[in-house]
Amino acid sequence: MNPANKRHWAFFIWICWIGTALMAQEKELTLHDLIPGGKTYNRFVPRTLKQLQWSGAYYLYAKGDSLLAAVPGEPETVVLTRGQLNSILTDAGLPAAGNIPAFTSPLPEKTLLSFRHRNELLLLDWQRKELAVRYPLAGEEQHTELSPSGTHLAFTLKNNLYIQPANEAARPVTTDQEPGIVNGQAVHQREFGIAKGTFWSPSGKYLAFYRMDERMVTDYPLVNVNARCAKAQPIKYPMAGMKSHEVTVGIYNVQTGETIWLQTGTPKEKYLTNIAWSPDEKSIYMAEVNREQNKCQLVKYNALNGKRSEVLFTETHPNYVEPQHPVQFLPGDSTRLFIWQSQRDGYNHLYLYNTKGKLIRQLTHGEWLVQEVLGVDKQNVYLLATLPHPERPVSGPGMENNILKVNLADGNMEFLNSKQGVHTASLSPSGNYLIDRVTSSAIPHDIDLLRTTSGEPVKNLLSASDPFKNYTLPSIETGQLIAADGETELNYRIIKPAGLDETKKYPVIVYVYGGPHVQLINGSWQYGTRGWDLYMAQRGYIVFTVDSRGSANRGLEFENVIFRQLGTCEMEDQMKGIDYLCSLPYVDKERIGVHGWSYGGFMTTNLMLTYPDVFKVGVAGGPVIDWSRYEIMYGERYMDSPQDNPEGYKNSNLKEKAGNLKGRLLLIHGDVDPVVVWQHSLEFLKACVNAGTHPDYFVYPGHGHNVTGKDRPHLYEKITRYFDDFL
Repeated sequence: MNPANKRHWAFFIWICWIGTALMAQEKELTLHDLIPGGKTYNRFVPRTLKQLQWSGAYYLYAKGDSLLAAVPGEPETVVLTRGQLNSILTDAGLPAAGNIPAFTSPLPEKTLLSFRHRNELLLLDWQRKELAVRYPLAGEEQHTELSPSGTHLAFTLKNNLYIQPANEAARPVTTDQEPGIVNGQAVHQREFGIAKGTFWSPSGKYLAFYRMDERMVTDYPLVNVNARCAKAQPIKYPMAGMKSHEVTVGIYNVQTGETIWLQTGTPKEKYLTNIAWSPDEKSIYMAEVNREQNKCQLVKYNALNGKRSEVLFTETHPNYVEPQHPVQFLPGDSTRLFIWQSQRDGYNHLYLYNTKGKLIRQLTHGEWLVQEVLGVDKQNVYLLATLPHPERPVSGPGMENNILKVNLADGNMEFLNSKQGVHTASLSPSGNYLIDRVTSSAIPHDIDLLRTTSGEPVKNLLSASDPFKNYTLPSIETGQLIAADGETELNYRIIKPAGLDETKKYPVIVYVYGGPHVQLINGSWQYGTRGWDLYMAQRGYIVFTVDSRGSANRGLEFENVIFRQLGTCEMEDQMKGIDYLCSLPYVDKERIGVHGWSYGGFMTTNLMLTYPDVFKVGVAGGPVIDWSRYEIMYGERYMDSPQDNPEGYKNSNLKEKAGNLKGRLLLIHGDVDPVVVWQHSLEFLKACVNAGTHPDYFVYPGHGHNVTGKDRPHLYEKITRYFDDFL
């Protein structure tokens, strides 16, 4: 090719490239690109390493049809292919797998992987390339949990608990036949950090489990409309101020087949939480919270006879206590010291105790909180915390976290992560390494291996590229404004259409939650922005969010302001956000909308009714309307009972404000919602009929508290159309 032709060809290629780039820039993102459940959603999620976890001394992950593993610092190798897996399966008389299955590493110190294949739970030793254990299942088993040795499997079938030895038939632990008795499952509506109902002892010799008696709790009617004649499928749902269920804890001896019961005494209506075994398996430690939720006792029980040994200490608070974590014993410690997490000084911190209940020392201090204990060795505890790095400016209070190593002897702290942002991490079984996953406004997703001795990076496992690099996105900004109390800083996020013209006026959608245990704005990728927020900004809306007092990661006082008056302080803070918006020259004050789900649905409805001249359009999903219709554990923690706080319940009852509705309000509810039951929005509709106001309504049949799966893009298309039509 002569030089002239080469130049022409290069020019042609350049033109094509420019054209392709411009076309990509002009493309718009769709709901299916941005909403979980969308057909193309996975293309726009920052890349990750699938099933990355520790397995023995190795980190391991799936890639295509293979598993890769390595000891930190050594080259990664393929340790198992789908072909090898299928050879192992077929040699055992099992059908081949179509791909590498979803697996867990249930015994981190061993190179065993657990996964379901057809009607069996299998333990595969990937290092030896052999099946270690097979657990045949009938297919209806739930809540499976392997013993620490891997030799026994606990599971529930209907409402009873079973134990299955390896390669043997299962045997029942409980045989309750009466409806309303539930064994081996999570209790207390999964509050207080409760996520499961079985607790193996360290060696697997014993199994502690919950037994919940719900017979005294009122049946709540849910209806399955899929049957030709709709079928009642009631649940037990204890509402605030009503009779609650009663819980006991059993200890099953795997060798003898006998069960003893912890003698937890009276009153029976209390919360038994945060169950932990002593290392010698002679004792059970459990947090007990009274029905009023203002007193927590850490109680030690004799695991051999069920008798209460002693109350180690008591914590009280005039509003509420909320233990979330069991005691954590120090490994290899002859004096049996343990770590306890508590908010007693206003922030979640770590306290070192002995087994007599004597406080040895407070391990962490300050106006920041411990989010998660990653692990403990003989010298240190490793944790995630909101403590800012002294040499790095933060994007806002509580918006970022760091990985810390805290010395157990002197409390000396060391930062282990080098990158700024929001971290999740897992500690190796040896305690020598960490897998650090970090995301920030500048980092879509990085995964690094770190040494715990120094925080020194061993290897970068992944640096994900920006999945939106070929698109022009709306601008995302964060900042702080002052709460209605005149002194507290609140984080806000504002998303503006690309190319915003400050001489024009734009409609605004306020996305709101405002309740406990949720933080909408953080220092992660795109500052925690949801896909729908981007989509609406792409359509010409400004989307605004403020984490009002009451939300997470700012300490107990920040959350406590909502006590006995849900909605009051949160709305006052949201209106400070409205004041800020109205100070912007490009905000159309006549076109302000609001949207939220669950507690955010409560806030959306409340804002529409309390400030009817401010908010023109609202969409409330799964909204709490009347807190006296909400469940006991959450409701009474933040509101007390209706009998003790009638004024608070009346002021937060949105049926009382139904006549205030002026704008367009769409309520959305799943018809089998077991969390915020359907009754909430139905009663609100009736109140609006009585008051002569006219909300709109949409129901998702067969969905619970959230609309998930393939119907979720439909949900957000519905919400989008509503704002397009009326805002």
